[in-house]
Amino acid sequence: MKSNMKRTLTVLLSLYCLAAQAAPDIKDAIVKIYAVQDRPSYGLPWIKRGPEQCTGSGAIIKGRKILTNAHVVSDSTFIQVRRHGRAERYIAHVETVSHTADLAILKVDDPAFFGDAPALELGALPKVQQEISVYGFPEGGDTMSITKGTVSRVEHQVYVHSGQSLLAVQIDAAINAGNSGGPAIVDGRIAGIAMMGLTGANNIGYIVPTTVIQHFMKDLEDGRLDGVPAMCIFLQNLESPDLKKCYRVPPEKHGMLVKRVVRGGGSEGVLRVGDVITRLDDYDVADDGTVELRPGERTSCKLVAQGHQVGETMKVQFIRDGQPQSCQLKLTNLIGQDVLVPDDRYDVLPTYYIFGGLVFCPLTLNLIKGWGDNWSRDAPADFMTLMNHREKSDIGDEAVVLLNVLPSAVNQGYQQIANLVLKKVNGREIHNLRELVSIIESSRDQFVRIEDAWGQVIVLDRERCLAEQPEILRTYQIGRDRSEDLLAVPKMTVKAK
Repeated sequence: MKSNMKRTLTVLLSLYCLAAQAAPDIKDAIVKIYAVQDRPSYGLPWIKRGPEQCTGSGAIIKGRKILTNAHVVSDSTFIQVRRHGRAERYIAHVETVSHTADLAILKVDDPAFFGDAPALELGALPKVQQEISVYGFPEGGDTMSITKGTVSRVEHQVYVHSGQSLLAVQIDAAINAGNSGGPAIVDGRIAGIAMMGLTGANNIGYIVPTTVIQHFMKDLEDGRLDGVPAMCIFLQNLESPDLKKCYRVPPEKHGMLVKRVVRGGGSEGVLRVGDVITRLDDYDVADDGTVELRPGERTSCKLVAQGHQVGETMKVQFIRDGQPQSCQLKLTNLIGQDVLVPDDRYDVLPTYYIFGGLVFCPLTLNLIKGWGDNWSRDAPADFMTLMNHREKSDIGDEAVVLLNVLPSAVNQGYQQIANLVLKKVNGREIHNLRELVSIIESSRDQFVRIEDAWGQVIVLDRERCLAEQPEILRTYQIGRDRSEDLLAVPKMTVKAK
């Protein structure tokens, strides 16, 4: 009997040892990222602000790739990576990036970097009160750190990097600078990617959950990143009983009121102002705009559309004029396309146009943030009004501003003007910067007349401006009169004399 027990124990111990040897060490898949970022200047949109160095974290996943945050490598000019416990750095480059979801995939050309490193797998969406460990390289040291905590919430949060509201997981493990991009591990698998901490709070951090990562990965299966779809409608809650009665919603029904449909969006011609959306796919929509994610957990109804890929259809049930109806809504547009002032842009140069020393550009959050840490207080009031009430009526709309004036003889009398929101050029309303350029470029009138939203008028002699344009650009050391994305608009030439 003793002999049999001994043999059984020996077999169990052997199996345990083999399992221990086979189990990959998570630490071997953790990567420190060194990035040099050179961000553009939106106040002087033809230059950059100069290189800055930052560090972040990442995890090796299948396909010999590194998963990290987009904000770790955005606007980067040079990237290096180093594995935990190693000394050598290797050059890496961005293969794919989703600024919306704050996710990026890096590739390293030298196979020696990976060696025998394990590839971490994606796990399930973590549950509230589940234990979680965050791996990464936060500031305060050069070696890897592991912080442990529990899941506190699973709900929609605004991602700081993109300004978009997506599903996020709140944890009570500390996430500090340098942790960004490091994996949050549950049961040996990636439950999310550390992305941000809550300023002024102790041990409150947020991770990009696996559902968002999986959407990102599925999007890439065809070799192209399309993004996260939106319904292109603006909704109002129906928590007021009188509002529900007004729109003839039965007492037992719940939903959200359509208050605006974006022209040019996927909902145009399908949904109308005054419709009450009651169900999206298999989710009932509550009067406060939430759906049930899991029993006892609710989050924004945006979850349903955001779970689809661009181009897919979503079933919508709604009440119109008191009658229940349904439709298949094709999700053709991206989140963020329906706001007048776009959120932060990355990996692109600012759009600008110069005519007669006047510098024009679209109004963006990047530009507004140029007023410093207190930009919401210090930026021009007209800019903040558009920022805070920024529902656009057409997908192609953008606010156009006269940023500043490069002093010259041709713009005498206007040299102190700056930060005007424009409305008309030569009597025609403008809806985006490309329209402004087209109107000016196609004009053959003697004067170019520019009008702001308050009726202030600027008049420039067209021929004089064209003649002086090369000298203005030379004086202020500007390479060209427009950004690359506006080069397709034909340039004017000086009329022969």
